[in-house]
Amino acid sequence: MKNKLILAICCALFSMTSFADVIKTKTPVRPAGQTDVLQLTATPIPTVRVAFVGLGMRGQSAIPRWAQIDGVEIVALCDVVQENVEKAQQTLAKYGKPKALEFYGDTAVYHQVTALPNVDLIYVATDWAHHVPVGLQAMKDGKHVAIEVPSALTMDDIWALINTSEQTRKHCMPLENCVYDFFELTTLNMVQQGLLGEVIHGEGAYIHGLQPYWNQYWDNWRMKYNEAHRGDLYPTHGLGPVCMAMNIHRGDKLNYLVSVDTKAIGNPAFIKEKQDNHDTSNFRNGDHTSTLIGTEKGKSILIEHDVTSPRPYNRMYQLTGTKGFVNKYPVEGIALDGGDIDPAVAGNHENLTAHRFLPADVQKSLLEKYKHPIAKDIEEKAKKVGGHGGMDFIMDYRLVYCLQKGLPLDMDVYDLAEWCSLIPLTEISLDNGSAPVEIPDFTRGGWNKLQGVKFAQ
Repeated sequence: MKNKLILAICCALFSMTSFADVIKTKTPVRPAGQTDVLQLTATPIPTVRVAFVGLGMRGQSAIPRWAQIDGVEIVALCDVVQENVEKAQQTLAKYGKPKALEFYGDTAVYHQVTALPNVDLIYVATDWAHHVPVGLQAMKDGKHVAIEVPSALTMDDIWALINTSEQTRKHCMPLENCVYDFFELTTLNMVQQGLLGEVIHGEGAYIHGLQPYWNQYWDNWRMKYNEAHRGDLYPTHGLGPVCMAMNIHRGDKLNYLVSVDTKAIGNPAFIKEKQDNHDTSNFRNGDHTSTLIGTEKGKSILIEHDVTSPRPYNRMYQLTGTKGFVNKYPVEGIALDGGDIDPAVAGNHENLTAHRFLPADVQKSLLEKYKHPIAKDIEEKAKKVGGHGGMDFIMDYRLVYCLQKGLPLDMDVYDLAEWCSLIPLTEISLDNGSAPVEIPDFTRGGWNKLQGVKFAQ
């Protein structure tokens, strides 16, 4: 495993100077009359009328958040399972909201929802396989769409979402909540204020043992996808915040990736324990996948995926700058200009504890000083409403705020494309001996048009 990883990294380093051996990916020509949706704006919607499609774990948890946002009308609830719709109706009643229209019974019923004339936004929280069909139909029916992550699983689906958003001029946003974590927002502000210097390397991950949750997925769809595919199948939590800090398609772009995985042990063992007669000999996805990404501006990103090991939950989230470093897991920490150096051992190169994070009181002061403006505006309510500590509420609140004001959304369809593209592209790399694989410019030439991430106010 170690030798294979070293070989893959060497291949990646070689490819920084020569792209001859990189597996190319197709970038379809933009259809005539179609333009990009960078900084897309739409007519302001003072009252955002939303319909929810998919009311499993994520959909159910979204209802109470949206019931507590001003200027929102929850028009319709849709799910395959009737009981899920009824449960969501009970939540609306709890918050004093009127009963919504109900749709349930089969996987095609969403067509009735996207066709509703009194809906502005479709909020998609279905199983992964239905994210794209619902999202495409929503935009074709004149609705903005927000899609749970991963929002798309194949390159064809990614390009279909891009083209449809560009054709219809409708927003298509990934529901990536980790971008709005308080630490991620604050350190993004630190980066934008120059505190870390130039960020040259970032790390992110989704390391989360899902054994307690596998049986909660309708028709076991998530395990089935892991069985049929290999690669980083859930990249957006780790990649999204790092890409924001590194201005991806806002002055830099992802160029290529190299992926390495372990063999599959944990999930096949789990299946055998729960389903003795299930053959797991062809289980595809390894226990741990590591992916190295190179950017146009000569920067690097490491992304990891592991949903079966006993490791504690970890999104990593590390940013290495020329003047500073921030780290979220396993403990939050900030180091500036080499960190806090213990004077007692500063001259002893063999003492590996000399460099430390800044003292706790200094870090606390910096986190307060650089708190992101949008976090300041809504922090108290976000923590009260909740949703992964409040970041889910900030995500929903910002979506509504931008729609109400007619502002560009914080995340666009190109973010969706870049972050989700790791799913098909890591599989290509792994199936070709960890070969470098090109990451397309999903903006088709517009990656340097914007300079830096800016959340509209």
